Amino acid sequence: MTAIGAKARASLTDLLGPRVAFGASLARHTSLGVGGPADALATPESVAEVEALVALCAAHELPLHVLGGGFNTLLLDGGLPGVALRTQKLRGIEVDRGHVLRAEAGVSHSQVTRLCLDRGLGGLEFAAGIPGSVGGWVAMNAGIPDREVGARVLDVEIATPSGRQTVDRSELRFVYRGVRGLPPGSVVVSARFQLVPVEREAVRAEVDRHLAHRRATQPIDQPSCGSVFKNPPGEHAGRLIELAGLKGVAHGGAQISSVHANFIVNTGGARAADVLALIDRARAEVRTRSGIELEPEVTIVGREA
Repeated sequence: MTAIGAKARASLTDLLGPRVAFGASLARHTSLGVGGPADALATPESVAEVEALVALCAAHELPLHVLGGGFNTLLLDGGLPGVALRTQKLRGIEVDRGHVLRAEAGVSHSQVTRLCLDRGLGGLEFAAGIPGSVGGWVAMNAGIPDREVGARVLDVEIATPSGRQTVDRSELRFVYRGVRGLPPGSVVVSARFQLVPVEREAVRAEVDRHLAHRRATQPIDQPSCGSVFKNPPGEHAGRLIELAGLKGVAHGGAQISSVHANFIVNTGGARAADVLALIDRARAEVRTRSGIELEPEVTIVGREA
C-alpha cells in the first residue's frame, strides 16, 4: 500500500493510465541500481502530460522528484515519498537554420552527440559521454573542468504548477553543477542551445577524444551514479579520497572505484546503505586528513529503510 491517498491515486491514473505505477521499484531506473520503491512512478509521454502532472501534484500536495534518466541520484532503501517523474519519453530534438538545437528533457547524451556529428555542429563536443539526458544536463550544468553546458543555453522551457513558460538565458545563472533562476517546483521540459557549424571530421575528432578520456579514467563499465562529490575549489575530490587511502575500499556490494576515487560503483547486490556508508567514510577521512569538507554532487533522496 502506498502513501498516496485514494483521490490523488485516481487523479494520477486518470491522467496517465498505464504510465503510472504505484509502489514500483526504482532500483532498475537508476544508474547505480539501488533504492526502494516510489509511492508512484510516472512516465509521461509528452510535454503536455508533464505540465498536467506538475499541476496535479501541486493540487494534491504530492512531493514530485524528477528522476530523469536516473543518473546523479542515490535513492535510499526505504523508497521515495510522492511521485517520481521519468522524462525518458520526451525525445523531441531538432535544429533550425540558425544552428540552434532544441532538445526535450528526455533526449540522451548519445542522441545529442549523434545529431552534432551528422550535422557538423560544434559547441557540445565536450559533453560526449556525460551520462544522463538534457533535463539533467541543464539542471546540473553538466560539464568538464573548463567547459559547461550552461554556456550554450539560450533558454529553458519549464512546467510549473501554474503552467508552462520559457526562461531566457538572461534570467538564469549557471553555477558549478547547478542553475539559479528556475522557479521552485518547476520541471525542465526542453532547452535550446546555440551551436556553431564545424567540419564533421573536426567534431568527430573532439568527440572521440573526450570519449577515449572517459574510458581511460572512469569506471564506465560498472553501475555508478557518476561523480559523487563536487570538486572543492582548487582541488579534485577523487585525488583527496585517494590520498586518504580509500581507493578500492568496499562496503557490502558498493566500492569506491579503483579506477577513479570520486565514483562509487555497484559491484553486485549493493544497497543504498552501503553507498551511504562509503560517502560518510570518504567525507570523514578527507576532513580529518586535509580539513576539506566534501560536498556531495549526487542528489540523495528518499526514506531511510
